[in-house]
Amino acid sequence: MRATYLYTFLFLLLFTGSCAIQQTKNEGSKVEIKKNDSGNFRLFLNDKEFYVLGAGCDNDTSLFSVLSQYGGNSFRTWHTGENPLEMLDKAQENGLMVLMGLYVAPARRGFDYSDSAKVQKQFEKIKNKVEQLKDHPALLGWAIGNELNLRTDDLSAFKAVNDISKMIHEIDGNHPTTTTLAGISKRDIDYIKKHCNDIDFISVQLYGSIIHLQKYMEKSGWDKPYMVTEWGATGHWEVNRTDWDVAIEPSSQEKAKSFIERYEVAIASDSVNCLGSYVFLWGQKQERTPTWYGMFLENGNKTETVDAMHYIWKGTWPENRCPTIDSVKLNGFTASDNIRLKIGDVFSAHVYSRDYEGDSLVYRWEIIPETTDHGVGGDYEKRPKSWKEFESSAKIYHDVPEIPGAFRLFIYVTDPFNQSATANIPFYVE
Repeated sequence: MRATYLYTFLFLLLFTGSCAIQQTKNEGSKVEIKKNDSGNFRLFLNDKEFYVLGAGCDNDTSLFSVLSQYGGNSFRTWHTGENPLEMLDKAQENGLMVLMGLYVAPARRGFDYSDSAKVQKQFEKIKNKVEQLKDHPALLGWAIGNELNLRTDDLSAFKAVNDISKMIHEIDGNHPTTTTLAGISKRDIDYIKKHCNDIDFISVQLYGSIIHLQKYMEKSGWDKPYMVTEWGATGHWEVNRTDWDVAIEPSSQEKAKSFIERYEVAIASDSVNCLGSYVFLWGQKQERTPTWYGMFLENGNKTETVDAMHYIWKGTWPENRCPTIDSVKLNGFTASDNIRLKIGDVFSAHVYSRDYEGDSLVYRWEIIPETTDHGVGGDYEKRPKSWKEFESSAKIYHDVPEIPGAFRLFIYVTDPFNQSATANIPFYVE
């Protein structure tokens, strides 16, 4: 079953994804949703079926070429960024289509949707962006707002989304509109069906719970086209926690394995209504840790989840794979063992890793205080300053930090091709 799903969608890639952009810079793209010969909903790009094999990139142009080389055909953004035309040009150069994010202020951040002047000002700002970008050939569609249903009972933002969608359809008849939801529920879908029915499809965003996507879809009552615009590592709200209440992060090996399983079970399994997906995040960000969601490290190194997407999109592994970490232990204990250390002591740590091609490996260790800057829904978080960082061997002995509190010990195992495996262990200094 697993291989069947993957190779079915490999065929879609070869048939549709590799010919993402054939037009010249002066020709706009025509994108529409319709059923293919098998009766399944699909995007059609200039009359050619286009199944989205994508990632969330957020305007990081330096990673576009890797995305294309590894089998991706599209990326999404959460906003237009500072130089959207330059970003679209770079996407086109790499054969990528862009689901363009249009920032809509969430009610949970205090935006008052009963203030008509503020709503109109936001509308006009977005309209200007649409007029600026609508004719670019790398444009796939518009994602209006991001997770406007998250942590709020006020869904009136979706009425504004509907007005924006109507405006887009009036001035740009060539690109579909969507809005993204944190999860999917009957409450949200009922509201959207009544107050935001101008959008062409919905987009859902799930992490560990994505394995239940088809059940959620059925319960919500949505039986039309949809896209998965965020999925990836298990969320920090979904994992086990230590006794001092910090989330235990999966290793890069565990993430890579879960990516393949979740894609097969939740996304590739629906050939009727699913238009494709965007994995999160084709880049790097601080969110609870510097390594949790980004598929690349701060220094630009690829991690095992990038290799996993190569396998998903192309049906094969890259010629040279990232190293992998089987386990890491601190004083003989794992991340789940609630490790407590005392000031003045020395601890030992040992990483058990391997390289698929037998390449030499470099080991970098880092001790970081646990972050106290907790954003919501992907909001900006400040990265904690490293307490200690050093290169060593697979086994180390080191002094316990001289400050009481929560820390994490990170290990980065890197091959000669700037490819890394990562893991970390939380510990508490008493």
